[in-house]
Amino acid sequence: MNSTAFLKYNIAKRTGWKPVLRITFLLFIASTARAADSQPLAGTKPLTMDGDIPSQMIDGIDRFLTNQTAFTLSHRKWRDEYFLDKKAPTEAEFFEERRSRLGRILGVRDQRPKQITMELVATTDQPALVGKSAQLEIYAVRWLAFGDVHGEGLLLVPTGKEPFADVIAIPDAEQTPEMICGITEGVPANQQYARRLAEMGCRVIVPVLIDRHVEPRHAPGKTGGVPLSSREFIYRSAYELGRHVIGYEVEKVLAAVDWCKSENKDRPVGVFGWGEGGMLALYSAALDTRIDASVISGYFGERDALWKEPIERNVFGVLPDFGDAELMAMADQDRKTHMATTVEICKGPTFKSAGKGAAPGELRQPEIARFEVERAARRTSLIVTHDSAVVASEFQEDSGPGSMQALHKFGRRLLHSMIGSDPFESAKVTNLYKHFDPAPRQARQLHELDRHNQQLLAQSADVRREFMKKLDTSSIEKYEASSKAYRETLYKDVLGKFDDALLPQNPRTRKIYDTEKYTGYEVVLDVFPDVIAYGTLLLPKDLKENEKRPVVVCQHGLEGRPKDTIEGDSPYYHAFAARLAEQGFITFAPQNLYIFGDRFRVLGRKANPIGKTIWSIIIPQHQQILNFLKTLPNVDSKRIAFYGLSYGGKTAMRVPAVLTDYCLSICSGDFNEWVFKNATTTHPMSYVFTNEYEIFEWDLGETFNYYEMAALIAPRPFMVERGHFDGVSTDEYVALEFAKVRRLYNGMLKIGDRCEIEFFDGPHTINGKGTFDFLHKHLNWEKR
Repeated sequence: MNSTAFLKYNIAKRTGWKPVLRITFLLFIASTARAADSQPLAGTKPLTMDGDIPSQMIDGIDRFLTNQTAFTLSHRKWRDEYFLDKKAPTEAEFFEERRSRLGRILGVRDQRPKQITMELVATTDQPALVGKSAQLEIYAVRWLAFGDVHGEGLLLVPTGKEPFADVIAIPDAEQTPEMICGITEGVPANQQYARRLAEMGCRVIVPVLIDRHVEPRHAPGKTGGVPLSSREFIYRSAYELGRHVIGYEVEKVLAAVDWCKSENKDRPVGVFGWGEGGMLALYSAALDTRIDASVISGYFGERDALWKEPIERNVFGVLPDFGDAELMAMADQDRKTHMATTVEICKGPTFKSAGKGAAPGELRQPEIARFEVERAARRTSLIVTHDSAVVASEFQEDSGPGSMQALHKFGRRLLHSMIGSDPFESAKVTNLYKHFDPAPRQARQLHELDRHNQQLLAQSADVRREFMKKLDTSSIEKYEASSKAYRETLYKDVLGKFDDALLPQNPRTRKIYDTEKYTGYEVVLDVFPDVIAYGTLLLPKDLKENEKRPVVVCQHGLEGRPKDTIEGDSPYYHAFAARLAEQGFITFAPQNLYIFGDRFRVLGRKANPIGKTIWSIIIPQHQQILNFLKTLPNVDSKRIAFYGLSYGGKTAMRVPAVLTDYCLSICSGDFNEWVFKNATTTHPMSYVFTNEYEIFEWDLGETFNYYEMAALIAPRPFMVERGHFDGVSTDEYVALEFAKVRRLYNGMLKIGDRCEIEFFDGPHTINGKGTFDFLHKHLNWEKR
C-alpha cells in the first residue's frame, strides 16, 4: 500500500467515506497541477525518475566501475599481444618496460646507496647478538636503504659452515622478526620459516615492517584525532607524493639484496614472505632479476576486489597491467623449464580497519590460488604441473607458512638441489635480549618514513617546477599550444581518463521552480552506461527570443545538492545560483558525486586500481552538461563559467583545467598549497588527520599542485575567493600558492587583469561580491 492509499484508508476508518471522496478529489486536482507544473523544457523528454536521483546516480556509477574493473582484467595485454606488432619490443625490452612501470606505480623511486653496509645494532647495555642455538647466531642489524631511511631487523647466520644462499625472510606486518626466528613467542615452531631456513644452511635477513597498530593520530596542537593504522598513516602522505608504503618496504628488501650481492655476487638470493611479507616478496621478485627464487605464502590470488583490502594496498593503476599472475611471470622470466616462484596456499593474516575515519578495508583468507598460478604459467609459456603450487593443509586450523613442501621447493629452485636437514628436529633458540621491547624499533621505522615523506614534500615544488618547464610563456598562442600536453597528462595519467565515448545526451527535464524572476528545471543526461549527470537549470524569465546569454555553473561542496545553491540562505552558499539567475545569468547547479559518505569514497577506492579517480566520472559528467547547455537556444557557448565552493572549489581547479569549454573558473573556499595540506604531518590543517581518506591523489606532489592546475586554466580568467577565517587553510598558504599564479598571469603572460583574489572577513562561504563583479566583467554582462 502506497502512502496515498494508506492515508485514504485511515481517514475512512475514522470518519467514513464522504471525506475520503473529497480528499481523493483534492489529491487528483493536486496531482494534475503537479503534472502541469512538471512540464519538460522545450526540446527535451519528460523526466519521470522517482526517488532520490543523486542516490541512484551513485549506485549507477558503482555498477559502471565494477564493470570497468571486469573489462580491465579481461583485456590485459601481455608479451604475446605486444609481439603481434612488428614494431613491438624484444622480450627483454618488454620486461624492462614492465619493471619500470611497476616500480613507478609502487613508488620505488628513491635512489639506494651504491654501497650497502650492514650495521650491528648494539648499546652498552645490549650486545648485537640477541639469540643463538647450536646451529645459528642471530644479530640485531640495520642497513641504509634510501635517503635517511634504514631497513632494520635481524640477521641469522649459520654456525660452522659457509651459507648456501642468502634469503630475505619477510614477516607479516603484525609479526616481529623475533617471532619468525624463534626468539619470542607468537609463532608456532613449524611456522618459524626464518629460523628453519637458517638451520638449513641459508644466511637470512628479516626486516621489520610497519605494523597495523591502530591509534588516534592527531595534528599538532589538536586532540582526539582519527584512529589510523601505522601503515595507513604512512600511506596517506606518501601517496600524495608519488610514493607508497609498499614501495618503501620493497626498497628495503632490495637494499638487502644489494648487500647480499656485494658480499658474494655468485651466491643465490631468495625471498620468502607470508601475508604482507608475501606481497612484498612477490613485488620484489617481479622487480629484481637478481632474486633467484621466491615463496609467496598466504597472499597470492586474484585482485579484482583490491578496493576491499586495507587502503595501504591501494596501488594506483596496477590492475590494467599487473595481476598476481603477471607479477609471477615477471619473477619467472627466462625460466625455460621450471617456475622460480612457489605459491604456498595457506591461511593468511586477518585484519579489519577500525573505521571511524580510517578507510574501510579488510584482510580475508586468500581464495584458492590455483587459477591465478595457471594464468601465470600461461604468461611464461611453462607447463603447469603439481610442482607449480604448494598446498599446506588448506585453511585448516594448523595451516600456516613454512611447510616442508614449500621449504624444499624453495631450496630446489634456489640451489637446484635439496637443502639442509629436517628442521623439525632443531634446537630451541636462546633469547639473549635483556629487556626486549619492539616498540622503540617500530617507532624509529615509522619516524624515518614520516620524516622522508616530509623531506619529499619540502622538495616537491622544485620537482614540479622541473616537470612544468616545457610551458612556453613567450606568447599566448605558444602558451596554449604548449599546455595541451600537460592537460592530457593531468587528465589521462593523474585524474584518470576513460576512453569510452559519451552516450547521446538524451536530456530529460521537469520544471521544479517557478519564481518571479526565473524558471527552474531538473535535468538528467546520459553519460556512460549506468552513469548519468544530474542538476538544476535556472532560466531567467526575461530571456528574449534568439538572445544569447552567459551561463554560470554553480557547484556545491561535500555532501551538497543543487538545491543548496538555490533555496534559502544557507551559511555556505547563500543561494548564489539563484542570486546570479536574478541578475540575468543562466545558471546550472550540477549534482557532483561527493555525497553519501563512504558510498562515494568507495567509488574512488574502486577506481584507483584501474588508474582512475572520482574525477574520471565527474569530468565526463561536466562535459555532457556543457554539451547540453550549448544546445539551449539562449546559451552563448563561448561564455560558460564555473564557480564552486569547497569540494566545488576542488572541482573548479580540476575540471576547467581539463575542459577548455569553461571560459573562466572561480575557486571558493578551497584554493590552497594543496599538496602541503594533504602530505604535511606538522601542520594543524593537514588532511592526514581527517576522515576524508579519498582526498589523497596519486603523485600530485611531482606533477600538479594548485598553481600547476591554474596554469592549465590560463590564459582564461581565474579567481580565488578566500575568507580570512576559513579553516581549510591559512591566508599565508593561500597567498603563497596564489603568488605563483599571479606571477604567471601578470608577469609572464601579461594578462594580469584576468587573475584576481578576494580576501574577505568571513568563514568558509560564498561571499558573492568580488566574484560577482568578476563574472560580470569577464562574461560581459551588465549588473542589474
